[in-house]
Amino acid sequence: MKRNEQTHTTRRNLLLGGTALLALTACGDTSKFRHYSGPHVTEVQVFKAKRRMYLLSGREVLKTYKIGLGGNPIGPKQFEGDSKTPEGTYFIDRRNPNSAYHLSLGISYPNAQDRAFAEAQGKKPGGDIFIHGRAKKNKGRGKDWTAGCIAVKDKEIEEIYAMIANGTVIHIFP
Repeated sequence: MKRNEQTHTTRRNLLLGGTALLALTACGDTSKFRHYSGPHVTEVQVFKAKRRMYLLSGREVLKTYKIGLGGNPIGPKQFEGDSKTPEGTYFIDRRNPNSAYHLSLGISYPNAQDRAFAEAQGKKPGGDIFIHGRAKKNKGRGKDWTAGCIAVKDKEIEEIYAMIANGTVIHIFP
């Protein structure tokens, strides 16, 4: 009788353990941090009018993304609060793994020229411009909803975050 109870208990434990393992496997990898081992991204090109961002390695386009921009997308960012996305050449200068927008990569706006222009007008140039995700809560807000940042889908920023290193040049065109 004891042997049957032990066999039953062992079978039940194996069944429960297997079920738990299957449930965990079904969930998949929920980490937002990806690994990238492809060609080095040498530059990022953003075309505001086309709402496209390209990641390049030399002259080869590695990836293309549809993007959202600032709520006032025509023209370059010049002042704090203008809801415009900058235009010009900048660099990826920081990473935020704890971004309110899933993940984000900082753009080196404002540069010295941007600061000088704003100061000459008696205004502040603004800042905190990023490439970031939507953080799900911003889904459905339309194509241009940021305060001047470049927005992509959350799954896309995971990929972009893994592919782009700090110091990578970013060209933002009208």
